[in-house]
Amino acid sequence: MPTDPDAVPHEKPRPDEDRSNPSRRQFLRSAALFTGTALALGGGLELLTRRPGAVSSEEAPELARPARPLGPYDTSEPVTPYAQATTYNNFYELGVSKDDPARNASALRVRPWTVEIDGEVQKPVTVDIDQLQSWFPLEDRIYRMRCVEGWSMVMPWLGFPLAALLRRVQPTGEARFVKFTAVNDPQDLPGQQEAILDWPYVEGLRLDEAMHPLTFMAMGLDGKVLLPQSGAPLRLAVPWKYGFKSIKSIVRITLTASQPETTWSRAAPDEYGFYANVNPAVPHPRWSQATERRIGELRRRDTLPFNGYAEQVAGLYRGMDLRRFY
Repeated sequence: MPTDPDAVPHEKPRPDEDRSNPSRRQFLRSAALFTGTALALGGGLELLTRRPGAVSSEEAPELARPARPLGPYDTSEPVTPYAQATTYNNFYELGVSKDDPARNASALRVRPWTVEIDGEVQKPVTVDIDQLQSWFPLEDRIYRMRCVEGWSMVMPWLGFPLAALLRRVQPTGEARFVKFTAVNDPQDLPGQQEAILDWPYVEGLRLDEAMHPLTFMAMGLDGKVLLPQSGAPLRLAVPWKYGFKSIKSIVRITLTASQPETTWSRAAPDEYGFYANVNPAVPHPRWSQATERRIGELRRRDTLPFNGYAEQVAGLYRGMDLRRFY
């Protein structure tokens, strides 16, 4: 992980905008247009095949978004500018610098794509990503995102609760944890051609964490189809945990009886634990977690316990020593 938690771009934030709730049909039509155009053109929206250069944030189609009031899971804080949210990323499969994911995004081909759901479930399934999109009504969620490095954003995700997918596959009585596995394509993904981490990237949640209504599967960002650098076509968003828990470009979801070993806890167990709940009282071994730098702002702000979601999620950890179970 980078050792400079204050390294952030210095672009001016845009005013907050009304969020909306595009229908599933609108999203599927836009996603289909996105895919079809990319396949049809030799340049321009060629996101599903490799080409040199970055995938621009302007290449994601805009969705019709009627104004809506804030929902029960939304923060009212100003949303991080889309151009910053899609060009300042940690996605080591595409490179270790913050601008590498956008520059190398065309290496990640998001069609065809399937997601396997297996393990301790009564109805295991391997589903095409477009079919998966059709299973659930899509929702807007405006979430805080806090990186373990000490910077943060506010992200307007579009997707569905993970609990809805897990209920569909019916966990068995033995299921206690959920393991997520990301894409593994070292032939095409530049970051996986280096021994940066033990590939593929793996993350995990306790089953009750996974079933919490805040735990979200994102397929869009800011009213647009999710770009490769943001973890297309399917990523996790767990807003009360550090960002490395929100695994990108998921290809497999496995329910298990035992706690899965995760990528960062295996790589640096003294720095990155399984739970990784945002906790300003527990410093990282190399820097404080008491404050953060919001992308687009110059001054640091105080970090909130559970990233501001303590009222909703603190009960999941009642009786646990949150300093020990980092």
